[in-house]
Amino acid sequence: LGFPSKKLGPEILQGIVEGAISKINEAGAVLAGGHTFDDDEPKFGLSVTGMVHPQKFWRNAGAQPGDVLILTKPIGSGVIFNANLKKWVSAPALEQCLQTLTTLNKTAAEIMQNYEIHAVTDITGFGLAGHALEMAKGSGVTLEIKISEVPILSEALEMYEKGMSTGVNASNRALVEKVTRFEKTLQPWNEEIFYDPQTSGGLLAAVPEAQGQALLNTLQNSGVDKARMIGNVKKRVDSSYLVFG
Repeated sequence: LGFPSKKLGPEILQGIVEGAISKINEAGAVLAGGHTFDDDEPKFGLSVTGMVHPQKFWRNAGAQPGDVLILTKPIGSGVIFNANLKKWVSAPALEQCLQTLTTLNKTAAEIMQNYEIHAVTDITGFGLAGHALEMAKGSGVTLEIKISEVPILSEALEMYEKGMSTGVNASNRALVEKVTRFEKTLQPWNEEIFYDPQTSGGLLAAVPEAQGQALLNTLQNSGVDKARMIGNVKKRVDSSYLVFG
């Protein structure tokens, strides 16, 4: 924990720690030790150490042709954060973003344990396109993503249209553009949302088509109400690992 003790009061420090502990407890983990230092700006992070049952974990590879893709959270937090620094974002849109960020993936993951999950990954710094590419490459398949079905945070597209972006959109695009195809002609700001880096992003899961709707219904009825079925897994027939249509 880095903290500018000469600029910010102890009540802010207390709020940071209490917020972290509340989420650690919610996740069923334990905070064991830590390190603090004085810094010019606040910094906070956690490292997670644990053990996993060798037969009870999912990989980000293994998606099979015929699977459907389910995304559990909306995307767009990267541009919302940057735009908020310029006071471009409305209070309701910022609140929606913060609510999404402070929601754990725990409920979604627990529900998925009752279904046949072929592959799953969390959407974080590389954006939806980057992490979908990891799944597609690892599985040797093509992921077809339906643009109209992808859940997007309120005002995120508007921020891109106004010219806002993030510091990693360009590098995220460079990672995927040679193996990505857009079947619909989109305005540049519409494409940018797929490269938007996420903080506390959702889960992207590949599941058998026969189980997809049941899983989606269970997620939405259990509080994961922004979950959407966003595409399909296809046999790879050309150089494209990702197809946005």
